[in-house]
Amino acid sequence: MATEVVEVEGHIIDSLILAKILDTIVDAGADYRIVDVQIGRASTDTSRARIEMVGDDDVLTTLVSRLQLHGANRVVDVDATLQACDRDGVLPEGFYSTTNLATEVRVHGRWIEVENPEMDCAVVVDNVGGVDGGHARTTPMHRVRRGDHVVVGLDGVRVQPLERPRGANPFEFMASEVSSEKPKEVLVAEVADRIRGCKDAGGKLLAVCGPAVIHTGAGPDVARLVRKGWVDVLFAGNGFAAHDIESNVLGTSLGVLLREGRPVEHGHSNHLRVINEIRRRGSIAAAVDDGYLTGGVMYECVTHDVPFVLGGSVRDDGPLPDVYTDVVEAADAMRALVPGVSVSVMLASTLHAIATGNLLPAGVETFVVDINQAVVTKLADRGSHQALGIVTDVGLFAGLLADSLCP
Repeated sequence: MATEVVEVEGHIIDSLILAKILDTIVDAGADYRIVDVQIGRASTDTSRARIEMVGDDDVLTTLVSRLQLHGANRVVDVDATLQACDRDGVLPEGFYSTTNLATEVRVHGRWIEVENPEMDCAVVVDNVGGVDGGHARTTPMHRVRRGDHVVVGLDGVRVQPLERPRGANPFEFMASEVSSEKPKEVLVAEVADRIRGCKDAGGKLLAVCGPAVIHTGAGPDVARLVRKGWVDVLFAGNGFAAHDIESNVLGTSLGVLLREGRPVEHGHSNHLRVINEIRRRGSIAAAVDDGYLTGGVMYECVTHDVPFVLGGSVRDDGPLPDVYTDVVEAADAMRALVPGVSVSVMLASTLHAIATGNLLPAGVETFVVDINQAVVTKLADRGSHQALGIVTDVGLFAGLLADSLCP
């Protein structure tokens, strides 16, 4: 039997981090002993626990990796192991796979903060022999280049736990199973307050939108949020943009009149016709410039210089000329806009919400709004531990949010 010792520090008691760590150890089939614990006395004090684990070598190796998701790190004073890539786009065997939590690596006896925390990446250390000991950054697999020094194994890596806000918190229920039986007005007001706080602190708001935003009639509300300066970045797909343009040019979404709720004859082709007209002009911005598009979310993004990324998929019609048809290029374009984002609101989107969640650091407050309960829990299941779910109709939510932020 092998032995490993891990340590975790922070508000680990009231955030239930310690309980989650112990449950994870037991579920893995290992034994544990708390060899040292220091509990903070005041609400602002942190606590620290050191835990000794006993189990099979393979079990402990996997367990140490899983415990890092909760901010528990091995108690070792050794440098990270670095290995150079021998090919572009290929990582060394045994590379350290990142979480989206704040991470540090130990190089030449110094702990270095890893820039741009992002899950499922490698850690590349630049200027390894420099006076400052180098600097570290997350790098997706396709971006590494031959000669890059990549962290291999778990030694010399530590992460910080994600902690929920302390004190009374309307989102407390989200630590357990997401429920639809919650007062939506209270939650919307709290989301609005979080957005105001983040913006007042100089942060950016990222909106991630699915086509249902338009289908439910919430397009004008999201457009209002863009127009009033609340939305700083927009991520969506071809469907959202196409139906947003369709609704503003022809008054329909999927061929259904939004004001009357009835389908129009041959309306199923309406989105194709507007896509065709945008393609004729060469871009959404060109369609705004020549007066073809005079309203809607995409119109407001163009006229107010709000950057957007439209990531394509194999099922897209057209697509619109602004759509990234290469998914790797789309992800890189999204990465370029993530710095500075402090809060994200994901509205009725599954694929783009998950794609965005894969890129966001854990410190970005993330609110996932969908009528389907499975959607709002999926991000947390996939590693976006900061995601908080609100089960409701996105049309109602967007309207309440816009009314709160844009009185």
